[in-house]
Amino acid sequence: MHTPHTSLPAGRNPGKTPGGPEERTGNEQIRELLRSYGLRTSLIRLKVIDALHNADRKGRSIGVRGVHAQLEQLDIPLSFLSVREVLKRLCAEGVIHLGSDKCYSLNPQARAVLEQPATTR
Repeated sequence: MHTPHTSLPAGRNPGKTPGGPEERTGNEQIRELLRSYGLRTSLIRLKVIDALHNADRKGRSIGVRGVHAQLEQLDIPLSFLSVREVLKRLCAEGVIHLGSDKCYSLNPQARAVLEQPATTR
């Protein structure tokens, strides 16, 4: 008799890279985006941009608390202050935009890079 595994923490896949091949492809697109803006890749930048891109695909923008909450749900231990500083830096570099509602969204050029079909190597 087979019983499903129900004791895994939310967001964890045993034996797999979180998100699988799709996340790796997405990460490569985010890496390309960061390179195009002259920024180095870091885990926190990858995750923050991914959270913003996910919100963007749903047609919404999110604030610092929303980004931080998404990262907490994925069990990514980043402080609120770290998330805020990364958002401020990405905004200063032109990758994202801070709206009058204090929510962040991707700039159209950044969105275009992330929406490009993944290239095969």
